[in-house]
This record gives sequence, C-alpha cells and structure tokens, in this order.
Amino acid sequence: MVLFHSLPVFAQDDKSETRQNQGAPAKFLPDISLNVDFSGVYRNLDQNAFGSLYYPGYAETEYGDTINPLNGFNFNYAEFGMYSAVDPFFDLSVTFHLTVDTFEIEEAYARTLSLPANLQLKLGKFLSSFGRLNEVHAHAWDFSDQPLVYHVFFGMEDLNEIGLRLTWLIPAPFYLLAGAEALTGRNPVSFGSTGFSNPGGTMKVDNGSSPEIYLGYLKTSFDLNDLVILAGVSAANGTKRFDNGILSTDGYGVSGNSTILGTDLTLKWIVDASRFLAWQTEYLYRIVDGNMYYNSGTNDSYTAKQSGLYSQIIFQFTKGLRTGFRFDLLQKNEVLIGGASQNYVENSTRYSLMLEYAPSEFSRFRLQYNYDPSGYNGSSATDNHQIAINANFHIGSHGSHSF
Repeated sequence: MVLFHSLPVFAQDDKSETRQNQGAPAKFLPDISLNVDFSGVYRNLDQNAFGSLYYPGYAETEYGDTINPLNGFNFNYAEFGMYSAVDPFFDLSVTFHLTVDTFEIEEAYARTLSLPANLQLKLGKFLSSFGRLNEVHAHAWDFSDQPLVYHVFFGMEDLNEIGLRLTWLIPAPFYLLAGAEALTGRNPVSFGSTGFSNPGGTMKVDNGSSPEIYLGYLKTSFDLNDLVILAGVSAANGTKRFDNGILSTDGYGVSGNSTILGTDLTLKWIVDASRFLAWQTEYLYRIVDGNMYYNSGTNDSYTAKQSGLYSQIIFQFTKGLRTGFRFDLLQKNEVLIGGASQNYVENSTRYSLMLEYAPSEFSRFRLQYNYDPSGYNGSSATDNHQIAINANFHIGSHGSHSF
C-alpha cells in the first residue's frame, strides 16, 4: 500500500487497481480507514482582518473558507472511509467528512465491475473527475490548501455532486480514457440549484430540476522511459443560480448559463526508486451569461469571463522527504453588468512553498508558507503572510493514490 508516494495510473479508477478481492462476494467487514489533519497557523493578520478579506469579482466564494482557517490551532478535518466489493458486479465506497461541528457524507457511490467494452458506470455522490485535482481528497494534496482557481470556481468542497458517471477505457497502445457525467448542479459557486425571489415576489428564479450539469473529459497517460506524462481536457456546462442577499435592499441574485473549460498537464521524471521531480499545471476558464436581478424586481444583463491557473513543482529527494513550490494566478476577471465593465482587478497571485516529512506511509508533517496578496479589504489589496504546520495521520486500509 502506498499512501503519500506517487504511482502512475493505468486504470479507470485508481482504487479499482489497489483494492483486494474485487469481484468477489462482499466480505463480512469492509475495508475501513480514518485520516485526520491538525495544524498550527501563524499569519500577520488578526482574525478579524483575515475574515474581512474578499476576492473582487468572486462574490460566491468566501476568502476565509479554507483549510487552516484560524490563527493558532486547527482541527481541519477527519475522513472516515469504508470500501467493499458488493458482489461480482458492483463495489461500494463511502467517505464521511468530519469537522468539530459537522458530520456529512463526502462521497457514497457504487461502481460496476464487469461491464463489457471497457465501460464503467459510477452512481451516487462523488467528486467529479473534472480536471486533474478535483477528485483528489484533501489529505492527498501536495499542498495544504486548494489552488486559488479551484477555490473561486468550485468552493471549499470542490465539484462534489450527486449523479452518474460513465467512462470508456479506449483500446489504444497508451492510456486513454473518455468520460461523461450528469450531475445534480448543487455546487453553489459556479452553478447552484436553489432559486430566489425579491421581497414582493414580482421576480422569481425557480429551483433547479436534476440533472443540471453535463460534463465530459478526455484523459491520457504514457511513459517515455523515465518520464511519465499525464494530460487532460475537461468541459462542464450547467445552470447558475446565486443569491447574494436579494431580500435585502442592496442585495441581488444572478441566474444564467455557466460553462467551465479546463486543461491539465503533469510531467513526472523518476530519478530512481526514492527520488522524483514532478511538474503539474491546470488552466480553467469560466463563462457565465445571464441576468442580475435586484431587490426592486428589475434586472440587468450579466456576463462574466474569468480564468486562472496553478503551476507547481514537487521534488522528492529521498524517501519520505520532499519539497515543492506552487504559483497561483487569477488571470482574467471581466464582469459586465448591463454592458458596463466592473473593472475588477486581474492577475491576482499567490505563492506557496512547502517542506514535507513522512516518517511512514501513515503519518506526515508539512511546513508551508503562503504569500497571498489576492485578498482585498475595500479597494486595497492586503498582503497575507501565513505559516502553517500540518500533521496528518492515517489508520486502516487505504488504496494508493495517483500522482
């Protein structure tokens, strides 16, 4: 079992290659695992100043809704997972997400094990396979927090929906996977299923009817001697509904069509059995076209064209010890209301540096520094310097992660 060290993937789902007894009758007890994450944080901003920051043009996302939210000690999350083959035709995986105040189902899905023609069907609640990072659980990230573009496009929970996914492992001399998903559309940042109306009820946007997100992707992987290459393209389209306090005098709501396009590339040079160098990057572009509705019942046209990327490099220089650097960029931020540009700031950046030590496959300590000038207080950018030490511990059975 490999928990934190990387392996290439040449299957429809990495869990399906690392679980035992797939296709056998369900065992009396499933595989059970528990992962917990703690941290100590220091930042130059006090908690009130940190909590008042926002991203201009991204009203759907709270700046402080992130891992390591507090100065001082944090219990970030616990993930409790169960997995088992159901019978020769299906397996079942459930992950519960726990914090100090919440207990919720993060994922709960069944998958087929024996469809013909290299097809596989997944149904339930799951992290979408959009892009490179979305379906990776937090404890398997290379850094302690999300890339900025994921945070402002999907929110803290990423694109995690109820729905169906069909994948086809295309017969080819290299790994080539095509996938399509039909999802509920509950993600409150780029989509949203909850309608809204103004106080007098003269304007109403109805609740969504599932499914409302349709998504497709194509992913590939191949080896060139000691170099492993992964690449992918993804596209998602659905209905956007966002209520920014339309019941208040200065509130508003947005409704329209939302499209997100993404491309990703990962290169990994395997130096030897204990050393590697990996570069990973993703670029996402979002278009929202619809209307902005006001408390009074009036409306304006609303168009947003926004993009961003992250690019990171990870070097493992001995088993259990690695370091990395990540660059985040919120690039395009063009928002038009009633045809008038809102002149939101563009090219916002963040820089992250980490050093990680894993004494074993079941424990990890990560020191990370973020320099983040992307948050604003009023019309002024605010420099946020943050140092965090995260401690992550794992018990139980767990499949290996893709790198």
